[in-house]
Amino acid sequence: MNQFLIAIGTGSCVALVVYLIFHGELLSLRRQLATALEQAGVCANERDVAQQELVNRLEQERELEKEKVQFNSQLSDFEKYASLAQLALGAAHEINNPLLGIMSHLELELRGAHGDSKGEIEQCIEGVRRISSTIRGLMDYARPDPLTLKLVNLHSLAAHSFAFLAVQPLFNRLELHNCIPNDLPEIVADENQMSQALTNLLMNAAQATPPGGSITVTAEASKSGNAIEIRVRDTGTGVPSDILPHVFEPFFTTKRGTGTGLGLSITRNYVLRHGGDIQIQSVPGAGTTVRVTLPLRQALQPKPELEQVVV
Repeated sequence: MNQFLIAIGTGSCVALVVYLIFHGELLSLRRQLATALEQAGVCANERDVAQQELVNRLEQERELEKEKVQFNSQLSDFEKYASLAQLALGAAHEINNPLLGIMSHLELELRGAHGDSKGEIEQCIEGVRRISSTIRGLMDYARPDPLTLKLVNLHSLAAHSFAFLAVQPLFNRLELHNCIPNDLPEIVADENQMSQALTNLLMNAAQATPPGGSITVTAEASKSGNAIEIRVRDTGTGVPSDILPHVFEPFFTTKRGTGTGLGLSITRNYVLRHGGDIQIQSVPGAGTTVRVTLPLRQALQPKPELEQVVV
């Protein structure tokens, strides 16, 4: 009996020792597993951080590449305008002086001219004036004069442009509509530059519009009340989508032999100098709309107390 009890006690002790050893091993395994899981979590976090850093670097490289392309494009434009400025200064010197002599001679001839010869001389004078206008446009790129700011009524500005152009044969076959409200707020602008810009847009519209078509000029204040949007809309042939991105480039023209390619370039230059914006929307066969947005007041300019300029 005693031997049986001793055997049971010995077995229990052995079982207890085995249990304690197994339990210790189990706790050790659990700690190792927890450590492994923690390390795996750290590795996964480090992996996610590394992946995010890689994504950020790729995005930065794309942005840098985009900025590089934009910079090269701007550099190309600057080089183009620098060449144009050099050309303008040389052309003005070589052309203006003999042009003045031609104009003086034609005006003297016009005084004693009669009949058909008078009309021919007047056409020659008009041609000289167009050459002079082109030279002035080139000079504006090379050495633009400071803006001469005045209060300008846009309805009167459009009416003056229509009256000036209506006598030309190109406009005789078209309907011209001045739909700018007369009570629209005046803008502070350089009257001469704005007049030339609108004339250029009207000339472009007329050249693209077949007989019987129409050209409409409208304007309205922006929602903020700080700007005016002018729209010149024609019912002409429109501009193909592949040509539209190039229309503001100097000397770019589709009117071979009849255009200089400077009209829209000069117009855009004038608008930008006023802190404005110009956009063209066109559908081939459905006409073109040019949108010009101009601020009511120039930057850093207080509201001027000037007399209204009626043009």
